[in-house]
Amino acid sequence: MALDDSVSQLAGVGPKTVTALGDLGIHTLRELLFYFPFRYDDLKARPLAELQDQEKALFKGVVISEPVISRFGPHKIRLNVRLLIDSVAVIATFFNQPWLKDKFVPDEEVAIYGKWNEPQKRVVGMKVITQQTQNELDPIYSVNKGMRQKKLISLIQTAFKQEAAGLVDVIPAEIRQHYRLLTDFELVRQMHFPRNQAESTAARRTAIFREFFLFEVQIAQLRQQDQDPEQGLVLPYQLAPLRQFIGTLPFKLTAAQKRVVNEICADLKAPAHMNRLLQGDVGSGKTVVAAIAMFAAVTAGFQAALMVPTEILAEQHFQKLSRLFAPMQVTVTLLTGSLKPAEREQALQAIKSGRTNIVIGTHALIQSGVAFKALGFVVIDEQHRFGVNQRRALREKGQNPDVLAMTATPIPRTLAITTYGEMAISTIDELPAGRRPIETHWLKTNQANQALALTEQQLAQGDQAFVIAPLISDSDQVNLKNAEDLYERLTKYFGARYQVALLHGQMTPADKEATMAAFSQGQVQVLVATTVVEVGVDVPNANVMLIFNADRFGLATLHQLRGRVGRGQRQAYCYLIADPTNEVAVKRMEIMTATNDGFVLAEADLKLRGQGDIFGDKQSGLPEFRLGDPITNNNTLMAAHQVAEELITADPTLRQPDHQGLAQYLRAQQAADQFD
Repeated sequence: MALDDSVSQLAGVGPKTVTALGDLGIHTLRELLFYFPFRYDDLKARPLAELQDQEKALFKGVVISEPVISRFGPHKIRLNVRLLIDSVAVIATFFNQPWLKDKFVPDEEVAIYGKWNEPQKRVVGMKVITQQTQNELDPIYSVNKGMRQKKLISLIQTAFKQEAAGLVDVIPAEIRQHYRLLTDFELVRQMHFPRNQAESTAARRTAIFREFFLFEVQIAQLRQQDQDPEQGLVLPYQLAPLRQFIGTLPFKLTAAQKRVVNEICADLKAPAHMNRLLQGDVGSGKTVVAAIAMFAAVTAGFQAALMVPTEILAEQHFQKLSRLFAPMQVTVTLLTGSLKPAEREQALQAIKSGRTNIVIGTHALIQSGVAFKALGFVVIDEQHRFGVNQRRALREKGQNPDVLAMTATPIPRTLAITTYGEMAISTIDELPAGRRPIETHWLKTNQANQALALTEQQLAQGDQAFVIAPLISDSDQVNLKNAEDLYERLTKYFGARYQVALLHGQMTPADKEATMAAFSQGQVQVLVATTVVEVGVDVPNANVMLIFNADRFGLATLHQLRGRVGRGQRQAYCYLIADPTNEVAVKRMEIMTATNDGFVLAEADLKLRGQGDIFGDKQSGLPEFRLGDPITNNNTLMAAHQVAEELITADPTLRQPDHQGLAQYLRAQQAADQFD
């Protein structure tokens, strides 16, 4: 076997396991080895006297009573068992894990991991530790219904024994030695099987640098390609029809939009390859700018493509751009994964023959079988949702077409060079005339009914509302609102008056699309969701955004969520329900109510955010990393950026002996992306 072979090569991995691993982003043995835990449980038992209230720890004790199972509430089960720990009788409680009953045998010792409740002398158990190893830390992985922790750990152990010896270092030795980093073999071992906290810390430090370094090397390669005049494409657009098209638009461009259009058009005519990032606040009019640039490419005799992250967003852009281009006899084609075979074949023929001028689609655009006649210009919406290799794959569909990427969240200047270093940046820093700021109010949890009453007033006027919760379902570990409970509560609250729907990330793509479509079309008035609410989806009647536990989100996420409303002519409202427990969270709420300016918020987010944004960067406008945070690990990101730049400048084609591991890795990644 080889590291880039399919996980199906492992013993005991059948089709169902392959599918479950694939849902986690694991397709090859290499990806399995580098699928790292997101945290560790400390398995070093400590005396009760040392523990703080609500602290998690390993508890060893003797079972002194038969376990008792009882039911409370719908679908909820509690298991209680009494243990003698450090000569103290302690009740251990497990929620919704009745199968653990057989683990507790009177007069036998047992080890459990859980949270200590000091006032009640009780442990809220999380799991039973069946065997102690030499390791102090127990890795915890993100899993799904088809792939449980125990099974995943077993597969990782098997892959490590069989394949880890074949790992070739991707970080050159000189860089590793300078920054005191681990080899790839030691990194994998210490991330999955750390013997102590020191090994875990060293491995995580290396893993974050490695992740940033691989990203920055690819960015440096793209930038170097762009600077080669032979790699560029001149698009001699026709000014007269371009002005005519702008004249047909149902609104006047802002000064910022005009400036950005001029920057993009100058790039189109230049011989160097265009690679530009268009950043602008929610509702600033980026799509119209992209439409003008695409039309310019069409007047130059080329095709243009717009790639977006979801099918419903592709459908919305298709409808909107078809209307805009209709007066100019420009043909627009939609290409998504859900097209029927006959529709897909018709679309592919139109693209290949050149009968269509503009193609709008999801990542289906970069799959094999999609051939353009003359692709000259590509627009990528929500840039950070697509990896570097996906962006490269779309460019390879033409003769290195010019690229315009768009993001709805302004990027702080201090991050732009490292995260979008291969791009020139255009900024729309002005909202269209007449757009009203969204009224934002912060309410405490005991004022939630007041927010619901205000929401119902808006619904009575024909508006629609989003209701956001941080969790999908109930959790014994965190006291936060969850979408499923809120859905049940609001369904009862609104009764037959308004239709309520639920949307979250564990639903199938088809169910998510159908639910979002029903909301977009007005069949649903209240959408209860997690942050899965799609960036960029335009629902003009949605004028209320209600966010529970708002203090648990970063400013970037809150601003993105708020941007889902206020797309129409009516006044929009955002209600933040939060009882913040620290000064940083209080400041977030105050800043959100004080300004609608995304640029102000982006800088504030950079200053305020430590590890506070526990739900990550998925809607922050920054590239998504598995381990590293571009903000909290910014010094590491800057160091990785610098060494990647120096490496590619000195050895652009990675021919030096010490760079062969890196070159081999990048080739394998690009080959894999071609078949995704």
